[in-house]
Amino acid sequence: MEDSDPSRLAARITEGDAEAVVATVARLEAVDAETRKRALRAVRDAVDDGTRLDEAAVEPLTSFLTDDDRAVRLTAAKLFVALARTAPEAVTAAADSLGGRLADDAEFYYVRARCAEALGYVAVESPEAVADPATLADLRVGLEFDEPEVKEKLAKALAHVALGDPGRLRHHVDSLAEHLDADDELVRYHLCTALVAIGCERPERLTAAEAALSERLRDESPYVRGRAAEALGLLAGTEPPGERVGAGDALDEVVADAAPSFLLDRAEFCRRRLANPASDPVSGVGTVESVREGTADAVAAMTAPDDGACPHCGLDFADGGPPMCPRCGTPR
Repeated sequence: MEDSDPSRLAARITEGDAEAVVATVARLEAVDAETRKRALRAVRDAVDDGTRLDEAAVEPLTSFLTDDDRAVRLTAAKLFVALARTAPEAVTAAADSLGGRLADDAEFYYVRARCAEALGYVAVESPEAVADPATLADLRVGLEFDEPEVKEKLAKALAHVALGDPGRLRHHVDSLAEHLDADDELVRYHLCTALVAIGCERPERLTAAEAALSERLRDESPYVRGRAAEALGLLAGTEPPGERVGAGDALDEVVADAAPSFLLDRAEFCRRRLANPASDPVSGVGTVESVREGTADAVAAMTAPDDGACPHCGLDFADGGPPMCPRCGTPR
């Protein structure tokens, strides 16, 4: 039947005006959960392929974030990630709905994770839509209690908030620093990235994170080490030479033939700043713009799967293992 065909319903959303979208959403709410899920997935595929929806067309889709069916809610949350990644301005009006799902402790943690991720993409371009005190509190408190997959998305969202408005998190440096020893590499990386963004405009605020950042100079991840060195280099620019010579030992352990350029450049930046706070900058390091431009490549390098290993927590899989990582729950 045409009215219940997922592909046709999806086409009405991606090709119609706001009025048509509202009518189609009403139709979808009357069909079974599997059809709703397939239609939303088809919309997401269209968005991934380049289709753009404006704000008026996006807003009606928020009703699926509170659907009775958990799988539909998760599919809707993934759709909003795709929308926010490609056209964050169109998702601004949905920030409250996404924040509501994030704040619901009873919600399935994957739904919360995807809503946090979508909010992060919105925050880069429209930080005022995301950075209200309640949402920031949900993001920060979630680092303390949530499942690993949620924590990663929360940390990523916080990094995006800082990249959108570096001053927004300036009063929360100490609480971010408390989680720099998280088990998950991506959580550590995103939080270090948030601190770098803050330090680009308010380097003196990083004093509260100095000890935690110094510990990260020996992190097992070169990308976490690189961001930590970058943050400490920004902080060193606020004080006389020699005030933080203790970081030099860890920086000297960076081996040129074994470390990626991401770490080498940031270690050099930190060394220069420790020796002379007024030293010439290192190209592509220590600015909000460089962090924005470089973080996606860094994450891609960190998440490139090793054969038989979980890209998120590193757990080795046996051949023919489960479809989800038994340690962190991430789909393989």
